[in-house]
Amino acid sequence: MAGTVQAGRRRGHVRGVVQGVGFRPFVHRLASGAGLSGFVLNDGDGVVVEVEGDERSLDAFAAALRTHAPPLARIEATAWERLAPAGGTGFTIRESDASGRTALVPPDIATCDDCLRELFDPTDRRYRYPFVNCTNCGPRFTIVVSVPYDRPRTTMARFTLCPDCRREYEDPADRRFHAEPIACPACGPRLSMPLDEAVEALAEGLVVAVKGLGGYHLACRADDEDVVARLRARKRREEKPFAVMTTDPAALAELTPDEAELLASPVRPIVLVRRGAGAPVADAVAPGSPWLGLVLPYTPLHHLLCHDVAVPLVMTSGNLTDEPIAIDDGDARRRLADVADVVLGHDRVIHRRCEDSVVRAGLPLRRSRGETPVRLPLPVAAPHPLVAVGAELKSTFCVVRGADAFLSPHLGDLVTAAAHRAFRDDLELYLEMLGVTPAAVACDLHPDYLSTRWAHEQGLELVEVQHHHAHAAACLAEHGLTTEALAVVLDGTGLGTDGTLWGGELLRCDLTAFERVAHLEQVPLPGGEAAIREPWRVAAVVLERAGRPVPWPAWDAVRESLRVNAPLSSGAGRLFDAAAAVLGLRDRVSYEGQAAIELEHLAGSVAAAAYPCRVDGGVIAGPELVAAAHDDLAAGRDPAEVAAAFHEGLSEAFTRACVQADGPRTVVLTGGCLQNVRLLGSLTRRLEGDGFRVLSHRRVPPNDGGVSIGQAAVAAGRMSACA
Repeated sequence: MAGTVQAGRRRGHVRGVVQGVGFRPFVHRLASGAGLSGFVLNDGDGVVVEVEGDERSLDAFAAALRTHAPPLARIEATAWERLAPAGGTGFTIRESDASGRTALVPPDIATCDDCLRELFDPTDRRYRYPFVNCTNCGPRFTIVVSVPYDRPRTTMARFTLCPDCRREYEDPADRRFHAEPIACPACGPRLSMPLDEAVEALAEGLVVAVKGLGGYHLACRADDEDVVARLRARKRREEKPFAVMTTDPAALAELTPDEAELLASPVRPIVLVRRGAGAPVADAVAPGSPWLGLVLPYTPLHHLLCHDVAVPLVMTSGNLTDEPIAIDDGDARRRLADVADVVLGHDRVIHRRCEDSVVRAGLPLRRSRGETPVRLPLPVAAPHPLVAVGAELKSTFCVVRGADAFLSPHLGDLVTAAAHRAFRDDLELYLEMLGVTPAAVACDLHPDYLSTRWAHEQGLELVEVQHHHAHAAACLAEHGLTTEALAVVLDGTGLGTDGTLWGGELLRCDLTAFERVAHLEQVPLPGGEAAIREPWRVAAVVLERAGRPVPWPAWDAVRESLRVNAPLSSGAGRLFDAAAAVLGLRDRVSYEGQAAIELEHLAGSVAAAAYPCRVDGGVIAGPELVAAAHDDLAAGRDPAEVAAAFHEGLSEAFTRACVQADGPRTVVLTGGCLQNVRLLGSLTRRLEGDGFRVLSHRRVPPNDGGVSIGQAAVAAGRMSACA
């Protein structure tokens, strides 16, 4: 009969980041508002929806599910099937179904504006409560024990909801409707000491260990030279910059609009920005650097501390140098006993460690809190689950399930027994969360990396991936490329297939294989690793070979090491070290990349023509750049111009090598030296000027933090080709 409205019922399965982001409450409001009956629930693979009503309303509902989803949700796939109408009225949120293990856990999310207003509203029942949160913000990844994401499967399970919180949790009109970490002063977590005592300690210049989302921080006043120096001495961190937490970044830095937006984003990363003139921050926070690492408060506790102390705060990882960040209360008190004067903990357990993310000029330097465990797609699916274990420095691992890659948070340098334990423990938690039993493991060629040793001990199919091929593959995978490309890979050290140390490479590669097309001229490293700690050693070798005088008195004795311990290296990092030493910037470094960072700072945006550098037979004569820097400095040229000419010379030489390669017209730029925005910008401009398509990192770090996903992409490609 004309005008009859036909009823129907549909069942949908929604996959992606749809748990812990307010998706079920959104579905409830959407269905109820449309007069549809049915239910929604979480399961181990995502969200299940059953809706019943007239067909036109069902079509509109399915469309709105994608177009009006909560801002933190990321829908990757929906699958619908038609069912026979079952009748009934009303729409409900049902208890979760624990079957399946592929649901994606969301990252931790910075405190939202609504919760922030409540935090400082004297009339609100959560006034100054350090754990206020809702469906739009708060802990997620760091408290999840298993999926599906429900309160009983988080570390909040031990906190029984009070009647008021229960009422909010069950009210479809409330923004805490099914907010799993919901809490209040009556029923939620509590601090280990009065907040005002911690505030007083910070104000008086003491060091306070503060329990955050993914681990402990060490905090102190950032405006007091003596206080910051004391923290440095205790933490055994000589000069590496500290991050600064502030509520007023414009008072400390010259912000671009993009930087300001990134600082205030839900991810709340540490953003490297140019220090403002007269900024009330001690020089000891970032010695000799024009840059500051700023981060805005991202937990209610941070907001309270920053508000009450009312000065910028150093907020650095709660560990000693080379150790993993502390997450357990007892462990923090033991390990930080000689560093922190006061420990401000709480009784909400951190299940997974997760340090802060770091970004510079849109370039991810550390992908961690706020970004993990967000899925990264691989261009080629792995036929079997696998784990890639990364390198040694800036360690990460990557778990692969089909075409889904899950990169771990930053783990630190894998050089101590404590770091190795953290690597194993965190990997086990990741595998459990994702429901993955790996059939293969990918690793670096270097036999002495703890990650490589672990991989060889597993008895699984082993895929060894050369270090710089992994760097290149990480960038290829990030851009979804399976075809051949050129890759400029510039870093400090990675074991090459010939047994020497590589690091200034031009590769022709895809996701399965590579060819070394060109590389920097090899230079011996007098004393091996000592030459990395003391850049003047490499400079001395280069100058002596070029017939220039060597100004370092110790060279006569160190020269003897060339006979017994001087591995050959083509590393771009060592070339930067040598140039920095020649310019008098740095004879000795206290952290990785320090000399190169200071050379970039000196060059800044100064204009300079490129130093000439031969490219002959696949060898790029990098030492000529150091000799030219020496000669210009001796002739009285401005050191900043010398540093700039060095950068441009290296960039021009690698661009010429790409042209001479007569290969693919796509070039990826990767490796730790490409954190240098002067070098990255120069290479990009020159290559694009010669007609190349240039790709660089935007989601994965170019440094060794991205090696594991590169290993994973290569392993998936090779396994797929053999399947």
